[in-house]
Amino acid sequence: MDFPQIAFLLILGAALYLFISERLRVDVTAMLTLLALVLTGVLDAKQALSGFASEPAIIVAAVFVISGGLAATGITERLGQWIGDASGKSESRAIAVTMPAVAALSSFTHHVMVTAMMLPILTRFAKARGLSASRLLMPMSFAASLGTTLTLVSAPAFLLADNLIERTGAPGLGIFSITPIGLALVALGVVYMLATRWLLPKRGGEHGDDGYLRLDRYRTELLIVEGSRWSTRPLAELQKALGDRFVLTGWLRDGQRRQDLGPSSPLISGDILLVEASADAFASLHDDSGLDLNAIARFGDSVTGEGDGEPQLVQAVVAPGSEFIGRSVRELDFARRFHAVIAGLWRRQGAVAPRLSDARLREGDLLVLWGRPSRFAELAAHHGFLMLVPFAGEARRRIRAPLALAILAATVVAAATEWLPASLAFLLGAVAMVATRCVDVEQAYREIDVRIFVMIAGVIPLGVAMEQTGTAQLLAQGLLHVVAGWSPLAILLVMFASAALLTQILSDAATTVLLGPIAISLAQSLGLPPTPFVVCTALGAVAAFLTPIGHHGNLLILGPGQYRFNDFLRIGLPLTTMVALVSAWMARWLWLDGPLWPLSS
Repeated sequence: MDFPQIAFLLILGAALYLFISERLRVDVTAMLTLLALVLTGVLDAKQALSGFASEPAIIVAAVFVISGGLAATGITERLGQWIGDASGKSESRAIAVTMPAVAALSSFTHHVMVTAMMLPILTRFAKARGLSASRLLMPMSFAASLGTTLTLVSAPAFLLADNLIERTGAPGLGIFSITPIGLALVALGVVYMLATRWLLPKRGGEHGDDGYLRLDRYRTELLIVEGSRWSTRPLAELQKALGDRFVLTGWLRDGQRRQDLGPSSPLISGDILLVEASADAFASLHDDSGLDLNAIARFGDSVTGEGDGEPQLVQAVVAPGSEFIGRSVRELDFARRFHAVIAGLWRRQGAVAPRLSDARLREGDLLVLWGRPSRFAELAAHHGFLMLVPFAGEARRRIRAPLALAILAATVVAAATEWLPASLAFLLGAVAMVATRCVDVEQAYREIDVRIFVMIAGVIPLGVAMEQTGTAQLLAQGLLHVVAGWSPLAILLVMFASAALLTQILSDAATTVLLGPIAISLAQSLGLPPTPFVVCTALGAVAAFLTPIGHHGNLLILGPGQYRFNDFLRIGLPLTTMVALVSAWMARWLWLDGPLWPLSS
């Protein structure tokens, strides 16, 4: 083993540690890895920066903008409502309708966005019909992930797989090259979920905990307005008026926390009450002329001076991987940055700082925001947060919905017919969305998740280095000794299984970049085309349902569905096993001239 291989393996080990431990953001880790490859001489500067101009990075950025155009024109919201209306009243029909529809939506948009859009719709659907949300949310989330196997552009893993295949000199993948496999996997997923509904946990139900979408147990701070009707009246009267869903956790007077004040103590103008309140109580606090939410009293003037519409309350959830995780409410400076005020915070588990401004955000935290509807568009477009409540005052560009659909169709046709290269077709589609004002240029830039773009650009050189140093060939030779004499189908299953396990701790993109070169070297050693081996690796990276941490969509439904870790293993392991068999079988049929039907010759 020579120096470049040793240096690469050390860099790879450090990168894996940072990716898994999440001590740094994934994009920062990718950039540090890229720089380390250059400084050690494993790659030159041109090779290291090649990822930024690569087709995968360009297509991913364009897809984010096109998805933003579909959302801004109300198309995704309308489709989500249609899915809810078409689901009927029975659980089986809801699964049969929701899964294919969600999969279709995920084929050209980000699957986490689709999951976030469908989450409140299905939760309300389940509550209205006396069903358990846990019986619907997991099939929906699985379908969103399976939908990414329908087209080449729906998951970064397939774009990276195509890039790896093209570097070998083999023909690249078309936009619908993997669609036969995707259709089979979506059909398998629907049939499996319908046949094994009894495996799905039944939690929540008609009277279940739907607190994920309510404002129960929201932390907030209440200000006693000067000269109000509550001034000089005892706290007990306020508690009685608000009911038992109002809990006092602290009392500040003159900026000092007072332990000597109790229910019989009089309220004084300027007092700040630290409280936990339900949705109903929260609304009552906000509407009471004698009370005010402390955050609104302090920062409201800077919010109400601009924008259209009456100020209102909305909910937002901190997205997985959000740049705001770990930062306090005070550090975010919402009033200046987003023209909105954080008036309350809800957290399913874990302690919250006594003062709202000191609370450090976590993934899944729900925030109560106050501001003008026209300003919420900026916040809704930011990838750091997912809006879970329809914005009643937000102006959707519904008149441009047909135009947005036409742009999407033209983009797909141009890429599928190879009239334009896929990267250029999707870039043109993104520009058209902006040029026709389906989405504002500012919102278009916000739609692009820079973390994912930079991560993809940063991990592509990692694959180049693995090939160039001969490390991929070295690892492939070791694997070849293990699988010597095995059939191509069995080897395809090995590549799928390896990716399925690794993707539980790494992203689908990182998994594909690390295992893809090994799959290529293995195929070349066997004298077979690399395409099916790389495709099976990418499929394992995006369609493995072994744990709730393997996909961000599963993290979104974990709380609302009251799922446990073993729920995913019990339901996801058989499905993942069948997905592996179908994927390997169809990849062999598509690219190795294997039989489509088991009994055919």
